[in-house]
Amino acid sequence: MHRVLVVDDDPHIREVVCFALQQAGFDTVTAADGVEALQAHRQHQPNLIVLDILMPELDGLSACRQLRDISNVPIVLLSSRDEEVDRILGLEMGADDYVGKPFSPRELVARVKANLRRQHELANGEDSEDVLEVDGYVINRERFESSWNGTPLPLTQTEFHLLDTITSRPDKVHTRDALMQGAYDIRRVVSHRTIDSHIRRLRDKLEQAGAPGIRTIHGVGYRLVRPDQAAAAAGNDI
Repeated sequence: MHRVLVVDDDPHIREVVCFALQQAGFDTVTAADGVEALQAHRQHQPNLIVLDILMPELDGLSACRQLRDISNVPIVLLSSRDEEVDRILGLEMGADDYVGKPFSPRELVARVKANLRRQHELANGEDSEDVLEVDGYVINRERFESSWNGTPLPLTQTEFHLLDTITSRPDKVHTRDALMQGAYDIRRVVSHRTIDSHIRRLRDKLEQAGAPGIRTIHGVGYRLVRPDQAAAAAGNDI
């Protein structure tokens, strides 16, 4: 049974979300703020976290950032401020998905299932070949692990699949629409800025590992920087 940590300072919201998840067969634990969320994560090791943004003590964005320093657990943000800037900030902090309040409990459960299913597919190598090796990158779909020249890359599931998609066809320019289809497995609208935020965070992690990274083809999409193209690509990234 998958365990979901539900974090919200409103006890009614926690009750509604937990009831919907339990009806769908999930085990649930709760926290009332970001500090409690970090403690609950350490204690219960949930398979996914539903995390409210506006909370006392430690807000959801700060908690998300701290969680990403220690874990790749899928995070679905939940907030009454359904503004694009909040979605972008949340995704840049490492969240995998976003649901705005007021929300349909059925939709939230669908998002939870989709993110868990995607992680399971990646962890069990169900997308295609188990291991991909390209230009120093090693993408192990069976173990849900990635590295560059032996340096591990601590990626979220969305970042992992974006890198998998881009490295699978390293000379192809991948449009944002194509990357959306590869990174998400449920039917919903995902803005181009959402993909840009994930790519920006992925690019930062690649740069920290010393990898050539991903090049922006303005007005089109993204392409892997091949080793012989690294110098020419300097200054072209956003």
